[in-house]
Amino acid sequence: MIIPEYGRHLQKMVEHAVSIKDDEERNRVAKSIIAVMGNMNPHLRDVPDFQHKLWDQLFIISDFKLDVDSPFPKPSREILEEHPDPLDYPQNFPKYRFYGNNIKRMIDEAKKYDEGEFKDALVLAIANHMKKSFLNWNRDTVDDNVIFEHLKELSEGDLNLKNSDEDLSDSSNLMRGKKKYTKPNSPKRTGRKSRKRY
Repeated sequence: MIIPEYGRHLQKMVEHAVSIKDDEERNRVAKSIIAVMGNMNPHLRDVPDFQHKLWDQLFIISDFKLDVDSPFPKPSREILEEHPDPLDYPQNFPKYRFYGNNIKRMIDEAKKYDEGEFKDALVLAIANHMKKSFLNWNRDTVDDNVIFEHLKELSEGDLNLKNSDEDLSDSSNLMRGKKKYTKPNSPKRTGRKSRKRY
């Protein structure tokens, strides 16, 4: 079957329509088949171009052999079998893969801002995000100076927190979201309620 969703019986109906010699009879049967196909998908009746889709599928099921007067242009086998051109995906191979490409983009954007409180806060937020990414992929703790060094390197020396008085968030705070929350002192449930015997 060419389109299995419609089933073997509809496939046979289309094959019968192809075999009909009389043009008027063949057109009448094709419209009846379209009605059947529409009844099989009632939820799509209000979708724009639904009828166009049904006629296209009718020609596809007939292996493009059905010769009828369609209200829409008849699709061609060449267009249907044509493959799209492959997409060019950006090939980035960062030195520190655990940070991801978005961190580098954020750093490049932060470099464009003028010096001031906003830029300082943005750079600190990026550094904290770098620390969180580092902890996700490497180990339980990391020295802030390592993050500062990586930040300086990735920004080509433009963003430097090494001589700053700022401290990054504590590792336990950054990783807090990974631990499952359990309600303290929650009573244990047992299968059966204990009955008092007198």
